[in-house]
Amino acid sequence: MLENWVVVPTCLPLVLRRCHACASERFRANGRFRVNAHHKLIDAWLLVLCTTCGETAKLTVLERVNVRSVRPELLDRLHDNDPGLAAELLQDPVVRRRNRVALDWTGAWRLDTGGSDHLDREVIDVSVRFAAAAVPVRPVRLIADGCGLSRAGVERLIAEGNLVSAVRLGGRISGDFTFTLKR
Repeated sequence: MLENWVVVPTCLPLVLRRCHACASERFRANGRFRVNAHHKLIDAWLLVLCTTCGETAKLTVLERVNVRSVRPELLDRLHDNDPGLAAELLQDPVVRRRNRVALDWTGAWRLDTGGSDHLDREVIDVSVRFAAAAVPVRPVRLIADGCGLSRAGVERLIAEGNLVSAVRLGGRISGDFTFTLKR
């Protein structure tokens, strides 16, 4: 029987960027935007707050873009400070590259296994799905958390051939995958 596990984001990830006021490297996005219009041109920023001193920094979303070329739905979401839009923009590699930031997903997700009735079975087939965001996690950590094992125990199962998957379980992954565990 196939078990379905879901990786669910619980909050927005931390933004890794150096603070100009206190030299901290972590900012928290609260879903607020600043929009500024210059006649026919518009700028928009996602505001992030330093976790140490509270200083505000701006991540560029739109820069000197003609207002008519921006979708009205996007403008409404910017003006409404839509937290869903903030999550989408933080996931966008173009926005991250333009602002030279990275994301720290530590503590920003949880694994929903649907219960622990699968732990006593001899063979477990599991499908892992990422709910809303592409959270980069280590499959070994997910499997250890979901099965109640240590990470070293999961590594040992992989080495023995009792844990198999079509994806490489050694690195980070942010897409859906399946695995089979034999005890």
